[in-house]
Amino acid sequence: VQLQASGGGLVQAGGYLRLSCAASGGTFGDYAVGWFRQAPAKLREFVAAISWSGGSTLYADSVRGRFTISGDNAKNTMYLEMSTLRPEDTAIYYCASAEREAPIVAVIRTPAYWGQGTLVTVSS
Repeated sequence: VQLQASGGGLVQAGGYLRLSCAASGGTFGDYAVGWFRQAPAKLREFVAAISWSGGSTLYADSVRGRFTISGDNAKNTMYLEMSTLRPEDTAIYYCASAEREAPIVAVIRTPAYWGQGTLVTVSS
């Protein structure tokens, strides 16, 4: 599975961005997928995940209520809608996928495929 992230950019605090992650080489609906981020001088951290059925989602405490993960099987694309952005959300955002039909927690514990990052910068 190949993943291609896009949609990053510069936004003011309180603003909105939508990231996209397009998948190829597999059927999107067969994979639990998610987002991670890495801020400068910090470790990569989990942000959000969605199950391969689309019925379950997981969020990091820091983004719950502000970010929404979703998927469009017809377009083989996953989205991360980010609202009420804060300067501390500034990071490179990566999309990732578990192995085919793995449970949603596998995205966090053993991500199998990674996309390249897309930079999100939130100015204060």
